[in-house]
Amino acid sequence: MTPPRQRPTPPARAARRADAERNIAAIVAAGLDLLTKDPDASTADIAKAAGVGRVTLYGHFPTREALLEAVLDRAVAVANTALDDPAYDELPAQEAISRLIVSSWELLDGNRRLLAAADRVLPTERIRHYHDEALARVERLILRGQDEGVFRTDLPLTWLVAHFYATLHSAAQEVDAGRLDLADAAQVLNATLRSVLMADR
Repeated sequence: MTPPRQRPTPPARAARRADAERNIAAIVAAGLDLLTKDPDASTADIAKAAGVGRVTLYGHFPTREALLEAVLDRAVAVANTALDDPAYDELPAQEAISRLIVSSWELLDGNRRLLAAADRVLPTERIRHYHDEALARVERLILRGQDEGVFRTDLPLTWLVAHFYATLHSAAQEVDAGRLDLADAAQVLNATLRSVLMADR
């Protein structure tokens, strides 16, 4: 009679969990690296770069959508850390918004190929959700500028925040299409967004 199969001992389960966590981290890191360079990078390419088989990749991320969500989570966490600068609260609102525009563009430019990949499989509203923390920072800064009397108050705050988001993403599309020179993008964005936000004097 065949003896019943024993369950893995707790140390064995812990080792398997650690292996799984390492594989997930490697897959997400490889996905972030490849997709920020090439939005057409395949799951096979990502698995190879992560040092795992495709079966292992699909075991953790059964769809490209699931993989892209995990990669976006990682990219957004890195971006939010980069934007977590106390200078935004210390500088006058006009200076702070220019600094935030340039920093936001640099981060978006670095991830625009990843966003292009996400656009193909994720709904627009889900992608916008990944920007919630960054947009909350924009909202707080606009409110401070309004309190300082330098930003306009005649338009809804939500509209001004949405305009900030849409203009940055439009710049990325224009750069990709070759209609906006990458070297000019930060300056163009700063001039455009400041002209929209500034109060009439």
